[in-house]
Amino acid sequence: MKGAILHELGKPPRFEDFADPTPGNEEALVRVRAASLKSVDRQLASGSHYASPRELPVICGTDGLGILEDGTRVFFGGPRRPYGAMAERTVAPRAFCFPVPSEIDDATAAALPNPAVSAWLSLTLRAKLAPGETVLILGATGVTGQLALQIAKVLGAKRVIGAGRNEQVLKRLRELGADVTIQLDQPGNSLKAAFAREGGEAGFDVIIDYVWGRPTEVLVAAITKSEFAAATKPMRLVQVGESAGPTISLPAAVLRSTPLTILGTAGIPSREILTEAMRQVMTRAARGELRIETERVPLADIERVWQRPEQSGRRIVVIP
Repeated sequence: MKGAILHELGKPPRFEDFADPTPGNEEALVRVRAASLKSVDRQLASGSHYASPRELPVICGTDGLGILEDGTRVFFGGPRRPYGAMAERTVAPRAFCFPVPSEIDDATAAALPNPAVSAWLSLTLRAKLAPGETVLILGATGVTGQLALQIAKVLGAKRVIGAGRNEQVLKRLRELGADVTIQLDQPGNSLKAAFAREGGEAGFDVIIDYVWGRPTEVLVAAITKSEFAAATKPMRLVQVGESAGPTISLPAAVLRSTPLTILGTAGIPSREILTEAMRQVMTRAARGELRIETERVPLADIERVWQRPEQSGRRIVVIP
């Protein structure tokens, strides 16, 4: 069979032949129809991820859309190495094969679950978003940020502010439900003023942060109180990504003057929680409540597109 074969960490995979997989106990043989190309796939192949492969060659791809031997159409995750999702066939744990509604096309079904489930869990499990709250999405122009914005609205957020760096996508965020948008690339003082204005006296209830780095430093400066004040409602910042930088400077005064709690995504939750999140996002997508833009690329072109950045918030989907 053909696959995206990685021979050396830090190099793009190549379109080559690989031995067919044989499913083991509690595994399913999957005929792959689509697999999305995500940041984590590139990180794993570069050697920079803690779960990067130690033995090569391997097939790239962490999840995708395929058909089981009994004809069931599923989204699958966690293929057993050396097999991956970017191949004509793979093997995956049966526990991580989820039926897909017929209303969702292959490319969307391959691209949506990973970022949508991540955004759903960040907002529900970690931030515990309640209806009527105000949400700020830092990095709302990325694929996952766009879905987080939509999900916040679906979950009943009263007001959602989308902040991002891609000006072209920023203009489209209102179509996805954003009440206000903020350009993150503007000078520090004007960005701080924008955060302060949109947060108001009460501040934000929930902040989902896909960027970290400078934008988050400016945000915490904007919400820091300069005088003694009565505690207001708590703000929950969920740290998810670091596209603008891996570190920030966090003055102690921020945490002493502001009711801010900083949370991480805290790893992979239980299968029960994952299954319910998957059911929710698939149901919402089938109803047309969640949208994701995709670009279909033949598996044979994997080496060419591997290092190409996502364009205008679209997710690349590889078709075997």
